[in-house]
Amino acid sequence: MKNWFRTEKIDEKTYVISEPLHWEETNCYLLLGKEKALLIDTGLGAGNILDEVRRITDLPVIAVPTHVHWDHIGGLEYFEEFYVQKEESDWISKKFPLPEDFVVKQLVKENTLPDDFDVDSYKIFRGNPKKLLKDCDKIDLGNRIVSVLHTPGHSPGHMCFFEEKTGYLFTGDLIYKGTLYANYPSTDPEAFLKSAEKILKLDYSRIFPAHHSIDISPEIIPEICRELNKIKENGKLCHGSGKYVFKDWSIEL
Repeated sequence: MKNWFRTEKIDEKTYVISEPLHWEETNCYLLLGKEKALLIDTGLGAGNILDEVRRITDLPVIAVPTHVHWDHIGGLEYFEEFYVQKEESDWISKKFPLPEDFVVKQLVKENTLPDDFDVDSYKIFRGNPKKLLKDCDKIDLGNRIVSVLHTPGHSPGHMCFFEEKTGYLFTGDLIYKGTLYANYPSTDPEAFLKSAEKILKLDYSRIFPAHHSIDISPEIIPEICRELNKIKENGKLCHGSGKYVFKDWSIEL
């Protein structure tokens, strides 16, 4: 079995910890400040992501999922301090809206999993966050400040994270190469477009998606906005209108 995680350096203070064996190829991002570190997303939970973090830094770590889906919160169990967006506080502390059996059988078992991982005992993480985040909050890591952007659409409490100093924009499941999902009950296609238009206004230099390749052009954001607006003009930006395929991305509505 290959290593579950693959870690790469983006710069001296920023790393991506990916899950290349996961069919969604989740990317988690470790940002180092002078006093604390921030881990954006924690993956499926099939491996101990804290071990990967500790190979890089001994700083206290705040873990923050871009949203409360199983492939982003699985590693939260390894962190004493984690935050979530307030719209999804019930999902993390009480009950996730999809049946756990469905998630485990249909979405977790589809992966090539580590030999020592017992998928039959897998449970969607539940816990009590130390803080509930809202739009425009700031996370201060010590000489490194990250802004919280509430960007619903893929989920009610989806967040992007923006570091103004570097122009780094962490887009979660709002923007990536591959199929974007706005087709199940907890999604909102109209909000998805508004969120894409919201981050389009930022002065970003690089974007870092939660899935698949991080070799992604910033030009994908205006393209997504343009195409979703065309779909809206045709009265099709709604659940059930189908799948729309473009060069580097598609969207299920």
